[in-house]
Amino acid sequence: MTGGAGAPQTGAAAPAPVVTPSDFSLTRDVKRTVLSNGLTVLTKEVHGAPIVTVQVFYKIGSRNEAPGVNGIAHQLEHLMFKGTTDRPVQFGRLLGALGADFNAFTYYDQTAYHETVEREKAGAALQLEADRMVNAKIDPAALTSERNVVLSEIEGDENDPSYRLERAVQAAAFPGSPYGLTVGGTRKDIEGFTSEEVNAYYKQYYSPQYATLIVVGDFQTGEMMKQIEAAFGKLGTPGTAPVGISAPLVPGGSEATLGKTPPAAPIVLKEAGATPLLNAVYPLPDVSSPDAPALKVLDYVLLSGRTSKLYQSMFESGLAADGGTLPYQFARGGWYTFSFTPTPDTDLAQLDAALLKTLADVRDHPVSDEEIRRAKTSITTGTLLDTRSIDAQATSLGIDATTAGDYQYTDKFLSALQQVTAADVQRVAQKYLQDGARTVGYFEPTKAEEGAGNAASAGGATQEAFNAGPPVDPAEVAKYLPAFQPSGQASVTLPEKYTLGNGMTIMLLRDTSTPTVSLSASVKAGREFDSDANAGLVDLVAANLLSGTQTRDELTLAKLLDDVGAQLSPAANRFGVQIGGASRDQDLPVLIEGLADILQHATFPEAQFKRSQARAIQGARQGDDDPGSVALKVFRKTVYPPGNPWQVFSTPETLAALTRQGALDFYKTHYRPDATVLTLVGNFDPAQVKALLNQKFGDWTASGAAPDVTYPVIGKPAGIVKAQSDLPGKTQAVTYLGYQSIARSDPRYYASLVLGDVLGGSTLSSRLGTELRDKQGLTYGVGSGFSALKQPGAFYISMQTNPKDTDKAVQGALGILRDVRDNGLTPTEVSTSKNALLSSYTVGLSNPAALAATFTGLVSDGLPLSELTDYQAKINAVTPAAVNQAAKELLDPDNIVIVTAGPVAK
Repeated sequence: MTGGAGAPQTGAAAPAPVVTPSDFSLTRDVKRTVLSNGLTVLTKEVHGAPIVTVQVFYKIGSRNEAPGVNGIAHQLEHLMFKGTTDRPVQFGRLLGALGADFNAFTYYDQTAYHETVEREKAGAALQLEADRMVNAKIDPAALTSERNVVLSEIEGDENDPSYRLERAVQAAAFPGSPYGLTVGGTRKDIEGFTSEEVNAYYKQYYSPQYATLIVVGDFQTGEMMKQIEAAFGKLGTPGTAPVGISAPLVPGGSEATLGKTPPAAPIVLKEAGATPLLNAVYPLPDVSSPDAPALKVLDYVLLSGRTSKLYQSMFESGLAADGGTLPYQFARGGWYTFSFTPTPDTDLAQLDAALLKTLADVRDHPVSDEEIRRAKTSITTGTLLDTRSIDAQATSLGIDATTAGDYQYTDKFLSALQQVTAADVQRVAQKYLQDGARTVGYFEPTKAEEGAGNAASAGGATQEAFNAGPPVDPAEVAKYLPAFQPSGQASVTLPEKYTLGNGMTIMLLRDTSTPTVSLSASVKAGREFDSDANAGLVDLVAANLLSGTQTRDELTLAKLLDDVGAQLSPAANRFGVQIGGASRDQDLPVLIEGLADILQHATFPEAQFKRSQARAIQGARQGDDDPGSVALKVFRKTVYPPGNPWQVFSTPETLAALTRQGALDFYKTHYRPDATVLTLVGNFDPAQVKALLNQKFGDWTASGAAPDVTYPVIGKPAGIVKAQSDLPGKTQAVTYLGYQSIARSDPRYYASLVLGDVLGGSTLSSRLGTELRDKQGLTYGVGSGFSALKQPGAFYISMQTNPKDTDKAVQGALGILRDVRDNGLTPTEVSTSKNALLSSYTVGLSNPAALAATFTGLVSDGLPLSELTDYQAKINAVTPAAVNQAAKELLDPDNIVIVTAGPVAK
């Protein structure tokens, strides 16, 4: 090994105790009730933050489909936001007006709708879900508009070669099974749906007996059940029993995934792309199989961290740049998927041979007791950490109830997990991971016909006149909102903040709601320190923090964390390196030990550095093939002049020129205590933690002033400046519009929050979303905002469109900007937005990990923690006049950069 003052420790650590299921139960406090109409209700009181999550899961998904109707569940999911006979208004606007954090998804076994709100608004959320369970308005006009949105979504997926490869492999692996279909559907089927067909599907399956309602949060169960009964009890037919599992829409085909005969030869896709890809699928049994726990342990043994077998054989060997594995087990079948991207000097045959060799090894040789123990701990601890938020708890219950048919599945699974032995793991590897059972696909990129990207140029006024039409009146939206009690003033408990003698800032907040600790750290060593010559250095340094230290090699450091299931993840952004972490409360000393070691003693071993460099080069090539990444890069480089930190991006060439010594020099210069902020939120004794932090960080020193960066002031573009980057072979384009705007310290900041929220804060409820997506169906996703950071950031609009619709969508966006600039927002719009921002503020800070990151971010940006406690007062103080003045000053559609990356419209 290279570097370091002492010899690396390579001996095995003492075995850590396995976390037992008695330490954690997802369902211990869950109450299950079945209403007389067959609706299954799961409630769980979680007191702490004053919020509630409401989720409705329907036992109908792409598993129930067949060729000809593939994608109907997903299409209906979109239409469920178009309004009902009782509430003829976009449901995204209704949920947005509640300040809800909301969304929906379609999967193989279910379609789900979820929103998290302040507790006083839970009843309103229930009424909205009950309304669209039976009263959704599905007409030809709505279907036509939302069909285009669904096609835009699918075409966006098709921009990614990995999606196209996985789709081909899945179809070949499971012919005749709905699990061989895509969840989103196919263009042919989607274009063929009629409103009558979709409506018949809705009428058959969207009813209480097919649904599970999950409510988790700060409420009293008795009172909550009264509200649930009032909202849902009158729906459906009394005396109806819940549906165990829904039948296929088209009878005949087998849903099973086992027993299929795989293709003998690899599936090879030779299409436009940047990097080769490998995807392999092995059939598995359904979720109820007794082999499920052993398969999960096998997956963790294979690839769960730097100690795992595939990490060593694929990544540590330098063969793979990216990749992952996952055993999927659903209601009627399953599969094990392996996906990898080779490094630049590795061909797919080498990569595949390494995969097959590793799988053969686990079939032929028992794994160690240490690996079994580590996997069990990681799985159990990971489940606990993944359900720290109430919405995650509810989603887990919903998935279990609809896929496994048992809301207690996770608890039972974790109990069975403890009985898994090394023999069990070898047995399931031999049973399911035989070479002859798999379907494998290779993506071999070809060079698409090059189209010259157009250079930035000054353009004239728009050629197509656009009339945005009147905005949706928030008063009309308010008319259809269910009644709810006003929320109380949200209270935010601020952490104790102090500074060590070396300048390191510490923040501690005790939270006993879960037996966990969330960690957030930031080091002022972000991408702003990259230059055109060394672009990518900052990310490579962050990526190698866990590659070894003066006293621990990479494997020993990984075992330190993996043995207790602790998580520590560094990642660079523009202004810093963010390190997120989490552990069980009892393992906090291990988490702190790991953090202290990588911040003070990282050595950047040459071999690991070279391997991560190769992975980064391949990642840069993939980024150059992605319209979103290319559009952002060209947008920044067009808005900002050369030399400005905002416009520096890594390339394969700059990454290849970096050296291990350069990384070490950067680390020694920029990783210093007075540039570091650490926040801990969780169940701990503050006095003990202070002593621990002083012990681990008190001797960390730095000399001289911390490095800083100068951001030159720039002006707005003169006129409309356009740039086009042609990416042949893609199906969707991504467009950015904007220019440099304000910093976080600007007095118009809070007015800009309201302005940005109304303009493009939500794809479903904003002015841009209403017009471009909901009315015209031009885009799957559109949003806007002010990147008001400690340095002036950009005002931007981003959208994804079919190339034929790009110009129309751009003209529409510019028209909306002109309308808001010239005519302003109505007092009702401002009031509605303020209420939504205040509500979402409460919801957003309910997750311990998000709260810790917020504390760290404020201090790292040089802002006082009082910004959190003052937020509500400052939002309330924003007036319509202030917002409209900000619109006149900050919106300039006549002097704007417009960048599109993707295929040129034909």
